[in-house]
Amino acid sequence: MASTSINMQSVFAAPSGGLSSRNIRNTNQVFFKRNASMGVRCMAQDDPIKENPSSPLTSAAQPQIPLTPPPVSKPKVSTKFNNLLAFSGPAPERINGRLAMVGFVAAIAVELSKGENVFAQISDGGVGWFLGTTALLTLASMVPLFKGIRAEAKSKGLMTSDAELWNGRFAMLGLVALAFTEYVTGGTLV
Repeated sequence: MASTSINMQSVFAAPSGGLSSRNIRNTNQVFFKRNASMGVRCMAQDDPIKENPSSPLTSAAQPQIPLTPPPVSKPKVSTKFNNLLAFSGPAPERINGRLAMVGFVAAIAVELSKGENVFAQISDGGVGWFLGTTALLTLASMVPLFKGIRAEAKSKGLMTSDAELWNGRFAMLGLVALAFTEYVTGGTLV
C-alpha cells in the first residue's frame, strides 16, 4: 500500500509536469498485479450469487452473508394537523388545486350563462359560495389525511394523484390568467 502512494506521488509530482513512460510503467506494475488472496464479491440483493465450490473465494475463513433482504417497513405517516398543513405537507397543494378546479369551471360556467366577469361574480354573492366551497373541500380533503390515507396510495389507472396535482396546478394558473385577462380587457373573456 505504501508503494502505491509513493508511485502515485511520483506520477503527479514528476518534474516533467505529468506522466512519463517510466512513471506509467511503475504505476501499471503496482495497479495491475494479481493478488490471489484478494477477490471482489458482488453482494447484489436482486440477483443471488451463484458460487463455484472450486473458487478460491469460498474459503471457510470468509463469513457467509445471508442473501435475503431485511423486511422493509413502511414509514409511519404523520396525522398531526401542523404536519398535514405545513408548507411541504400533503394538504395545501391538493386543497388549493381542488378549489381552483372547481373555481375555474364555475367562473367559466357563470360567464357563459350570465355574461359576468370574475370580479362581478365575486361581488354578486361569490364570497359566500367561495367560503362554503372552501370549508367543504378542505374538510373532505383532510378526513382521509387524518386517517393516514394518502392520495398516492389510492391512485390507479387514468385518474392518478399526479394527474390531480397537475390539473390543480393548471386550474390555479387558469383562474389567475382569467382574472388578469378580464382586468386588462375590462370585460368577460367569453
